[in-house]
Order: sequence, then C-alpha cells, then structure tokens
Amino acid sequence: MTADGQWLTFLALLLPFAAAAIAPVLTKALKHNAAWVLALAPALIFLHFTGFVGTISSGETLTGGYVWIPSLSVDFSWFLDGLSVTFALLITGIGALIVLYAGGYLKGHEHQGRFFSFILMFMGSMLGLVVADSFLTLFVFWELTSITSFLLIGFDHSREASRRAALQALVVTGLGGLSLLAGLLVIWSATGVTSMSALLASESALRDAPLYMAALVLVLGGAFTKSAQFPFHFWLPNAMEAPTPVSAYLHSATMVKAGVYLLMRLNPVLGDTAAWETILPVFGGTTLLVGTLLAVRQTDLKLMLAYTTVASLGLLVMLTGVGSEKAVEAAVLYLVAHSMFKGALFMVAGLVDHESGTRDITKLGGLRKAMPVTFAAAVLAAASMGGVPLFFGFLAKEEIYAGLGFADGWTTLLTLVALAGNGLMFAIGFAVALKPFLGAKTETPKHAHEGPILLWLGPLVLAGLGLVSALLSGVSHELVSSPMSTAVLGEPVTVTISTVPHIGLPLALSVLTVALGILVFIMLGQGRATMAGILAAIGWGPDKGFDQVMRGLTRLSFRVTNIIQNGRLDYYMTATFIAVAVAVLVPMGLYDEWPAAPQFPRMPFYEWTVLLIALIGLGAVIYARDRLTAIVSLGIQGFAVALIFMLLGAPDLSFTQFMVETLSVVILALVMTRLRLSPTDHRPTGEKLLDIAVAGTCGAALGLMLLRVTQVPFNTELSDFFSQYSRVIAHGRNIVNVILVDFRGTDTLGEIAVVMIAGLAILALVRIRSVKPLADNKEER
Repeated sequence: MTADGQWLTFLALLLPFAAAAIAPVLTKALKHNAAWVLALAPALIFLHFTGFVGTISSGETLTGGYVWIPSLSVDFSWFLDGLSVTFALLITGIGALIVLYAGGYLKGHEHQGRFFSFILMFMGSMLGLVVADSFLTLFVFWELTSITSFLLIGFDHSREASRRAALQALVVTGLGGLSLLAGLLVIWSATGVTSMSALLASESALRDAPLYMAALVLVLGGAFTKSAQFPFHFWLPNAMEAPTPVSAYLHSATMVKAGVYLLMRLNPVLGDTAAWETILPVFGGTTLLVGTLLAVRQTDLKLMLAYTTVASLGLLVMLTGVGSEKAVEAAVLYLVAHSMFKGALFMVAGLVDHESGTRDITKLGGLRKAMPVTFAAAVLAAASMGGVPLFFGFLAKEEIYAGLGFADGWTTLLTLVALAGNGLMFAIGFAVALKPFLGAKTETPKHAHEGPILLWLGPLVLAGLGLVSALLSGVSHELVSSPMSTAVLGEPVTVTISTVPHIGLPLALSVLTVALGILVFIMLGQGRATMAGILAAIGWGPDKGFDQVMRGLTRLSFRVTNIIQNGRLDYYMTATFIAVAVAVLVPMGLYDEWPAAPQFPRMPFYEWTVLLIALIGLGAVIYARDRLTAIVSLGIQGFAVALIFMLLGAPDLSFTQFMVETLSVVILALVMTRLRLSPTDHRPTGEKLLDIAVAGTCGAALGLMLLRVTQVPFNTELSDFFSQYSRVIAHGRNIVNVILVDFRGTDTLGEIAVVMIAGLAILALVRIRSVKPLADNKEER
C-alpha cells in the first residue's frame, strides 16, 4: 500500500468517530437536513474502499498501519483482502442508507443527535474490526462494538425493557469478548505471531499445535456469542427494543455478523479438522432450526425478522463449518444476499410501524395502495430472501444445496436441515412482505400513508440491488464473491453460479424449498398456534435462564459483600494486616530467604537514649487509658525516628519527619475530639489477644524482611545515577529533594493526592457529626 493510500485508510477508519463527535452539534444546527450531511461520512469511506476492489479482485492483499506499542510489537494495523473489503463495503454502504433512514425515522426526536453519534461510533467500531490485522487492534474494536451496541440497544433508556435488552447484549457479548481475548493469547502462544496476515501465512502451524483445541474453543466462544448461536441466541431478538434503524443495521451488515466474519477469517488456519467440521455444523444447524421455528411463533414484524436473522447466522456458521469449496461459496453468497434483503425488510417493518402505528402482523392489511413504494421494496426483498430466481438470494440457495447434497449420511442430514430452514424463512419473508399490504384494509392507530424519501430510499435501494447484482452476476462474482471466497478458503476460487437455472439436484431442492415455504405461508396461523403451545409446554428457556443467572449472581454478590464488607473497620484492618504478614512471610519460607542472625551494633549513649524514648512511647501507646493520650503518645515514635535522622546527618529528612509527625498528631487529635469517640477500649480480652498476635506477626515479618534486605550486597547503580544527574538534569544540589520532586515527581503527586483525599474524607466525617445534632434539635423544636 502506498503512503497516500495508507494515510487515507487511516483517515477513513477515524472518520466515523470524527463524524460521531460533531453529530449532536450538527443535528441541532441543521435540524432535518443533518442526516444528508452525516451520511456523507460512510459514503466517502465506501468510495475509498471501492478503490481497492480492482486490486483485491486480481488476487492481491494489502497491509498497512502504524506502530502502536513498540515494546510489545503491537501495531495499529489493517489487512485488506476480499473478505475484509467486502465487509467494509457492506458496513459503509448500508451504513450510509441507515443514517438517512434514521433521519426520517427519528425526525423531531429530542435525542436524534445523540443517536447519530452512537450509530456512527458503532459503524467505526465495526469497520475497524473487519479490517484489523493485529490481534490487539481486532480485540479493541471487537469490544467497542459491544459497548456501542449497548448504547444503541438501550437508546430509549426510560423503558425497562430497553435497559434489560442492552444489559443482556452487553453481558453475553462481553463474556464472549473475554473468551476471544483468551483465544487470541493462546494463538499467540502457539504460533508466536500477533497479526492475522502472519497467522494466515503460517498455514497449518496452528492446526498442528498442541494448543489447537484450546484456541478453537475460546475463539468459538467469542464468535458464537457475537453471532447469537444457540444457546446464546436469546439476546438478539431482545435487542429489537432498539429503534428500527439500529435493528436494520445490527442485523444486516454489522454486529451479528462479526462472529461469522471471525470464523470465515480463521477458516484457513482453524478449519479442515474434525472438530471444526463437527462443532460448527452442529451448532449452526441447531441455530437455524431454532431460529426459524421461533420466528413462526411471532406476530411482531421485527421479531419475525429477528428470529430469521438468528436462523440465517446459523446457516452461515453451518456452511463455514462444512468448509468445502461450494459450501464456502454458498456462505459468501448468502452473507451478501442476507445483508441486502434483511436490511431492506427491517426498514420496511420500521416504515410500516412509523406510518401505521403498529408492527403486529395480525392487525395489518390492505396497505398496498397507501404505501406502494414500501410494498415494492418489501416484495423485492422477500423474493431474494425466499430464493426466487433472478435474485441474489436464489444464487445463494442454489449454491447451498450444491455445497451440501447427499454425499453421505452427515451431509444428507445437513441438507435436510438447510431445506427445512430455507422453507420456513421463505414463509416468514413473504409473510412480512405480503400480509401487511394485501387483503382487506384494517384500521390502524395511524392513518397509513407512504413515508418520506428518507424512509423508503434505503429499503428500495437494497431490495433493488438484490435483483441487479444477480442479473449482473458475472461482475458481482469477479469483484466481490470470488475474492471473498478466496480469502475464506485460503486458495484461489472462481464463483460461476448465474441466474440461469441449471437442471439438477440443487434446482430440485430449490423447488421443494419454495413448495414448503408456500405451504407454511398458507398455514402460518395454525403453525403459530402450534409453536405457542409447544413453547408454553416447555416453559423454561435461555432467556429466562439469563434472568435467573443474573438474579443468582446478584444474591451471591450481596451475601459475599455482607461477609467481606460488613462495615466494621476493625475487621478490615485485621484482614489487611494478616494479608500483609502472609505476603511477606510465606514467600520467605517457600524460597528459604530467612535472614541470618544479626550482630547487635555498638551504639553510643545518645542512640541508646533515642531507642529508650521510642520504647517509652510504645509503652505509653499500649497502656494509654484513652484514645487521645494514645494518639499523642504515638507521636513519640515519629519524633524518635526524626532524632535518628538528625544524628545520622540528614537534617532535611529530620525536619520533614518532625513536621509530618506534628501535623499528624494535631489533625488526629482534632478529629478524635470532634468525633467524641469512647475514651476507653471496652473490647473483650480475646479480641485484644488477636490484635496483639496480628500486630506482633506483622512487626516480625517486616523486621525480618528489612534484615534480609540489608544483608543483600548493596547495589550503587541508583545512587550513582542520582548523584551524577541530579545537578545536570534537575539543577538541584539536594539529591533527596531532586528525587522527590523530579525523578519521582508523579509518585510524589500521587502521595499528595492520597493525603488530600484522606483529608477530605476526615472533613466530611467531622461535618456529618457536627451537623447531625443541629438537625436533631430542629426536629425537636
């Protein structure tokens, strides 16, 4: 990549975040025209990545980036091939349409600017994820998608359902993110590489590593939670609490496809093993069936589409797990087709709700004349979703059956699963597209009419692209499908499927799919009642299980907190000092680092005098009859230390010690006086003995550690460094002051901050105690 191309790519990755920063201000200034201006950001990024299509389609890959953390060999880097560029085009192309759609859908909303900011931050996070090369860059953007999707799903934060859905999505995908992080660390340990490009170049190094299974399970944990695979599928339908522009974007080209992207990206290095070809088809096939069956149960247009998104993600995972050339081609074609028709149908559902006031399919009908453009977009999108000839979805469905077939018992089972899932999705797609628009007109909360251009432009464009891209399948395959399949498979692939039906098993299965879909469509009411009865009989499900787990976690946290944070300061202090003693003594015992018996030095009489003063002060503290006397007596210890500093030729340290000790005694005495604490200690003898034991153990531990430290040969490197550079660098003669102020100035600042915070806490405590009697007196009066 040229220097200009690298710089422009870096700007393209930052542009969504820059647009997000100005979105609230711009929305306030431009009102209803802000969407057109903000949509320019993803449109420009789309054009930028379009410039790489020709190079990528010729078989090249591009890398670039900048040094991020040199000490760890971590770069902010990107890797562009058919997979990442296709995702980038979907994210930004559909993103531009979503921004426009949101401009019409949330017109007049008081927080529209905030929404634009959230959606653009999410766009930038997803874009960074799919082009990331270094593992750390990938993980950072992965987590950013979880955080920004949390903000989007919980956008209507005044509703409890929105808050719950947002929290649920964050918890599930956040835990998956931790699993992915562990997986990336395992891959790093197993292969020694920290970037996707280097990992892909290592070929079978990861498959042959002893840590392969650990890496696979951890990576699947991240991918399955993000892409809502069973049993983690429950968060995705609940995310429908978000505004429809969010649903259309998250469920078509972005959030939920992040896991599928990761599996496709790692297919060349993790795939082609028995574990990969078993786990992915099993979970993917199960998710496909569960998603479609649950979709039949729904009456909300968005929920019907949400569950078919779950099913589609399962189908993509299943095909990626099969891993054959045809299966990979099918996964690629279906991913692109799904992005177009599902984005269009979600926007149609939102448009119907926006203009009629309801999304309940049982309460909608006869809207065809009132909303002709929306109806046309819905039919085109449903035709692609159902795999009708001349649409891109038809190409994907033909390739699905060509990639599975009936080669053996395993592929036969997967083919039957795909057949059932595709038939049910055909029925749901046309139910969403036809039932609200055909039949007798029903009374709706709003007088239904066609929406403004901002609302129908997006679905019409995406639905139309599903037709145009199939009719121009040669161009589509050359620029998108073949390069993407090549990246997923790890070897050159040429996709050739066209809209011309080819007589054979795939076409026969397609016809059977349509027949099954029509049958389910006709009997959708009976199917809905049947599924409702089955689900009522089952009762418990993962969604309810999530609530139970969260409640159990809350109760456990409450009980643990009551044990370890019971409000007793003496308990906290005892536990802290026990921990200190253990931390010092246990390592010394394990590694046999006990000090040798010291030789008692010969001291002059004045040093004996200072030691005697310290001992007298210690006795005064122990035998003091009230706390105030103990505090004053405690100052004797500090003064004794200050005298030692003075006798050993450190007057500056001695002066500092005198000042600190004096201030400490004065402040503590003042606090104790204001707090009016009990003047005597009424603790039972057992507690006193425990405190004596803990204090004695800590004192012995620290004394032993100091003895051991002083018996180690003195290393003069630091002393020599400070002596040599304190005058040259810091321009100070007093080395101690230079160390405190310059060499460890940040540490000193931290100490000052601690003292200040402690002082503020003491002040607050004193004020609370001094104000309370006044309040009590007022109540009495």
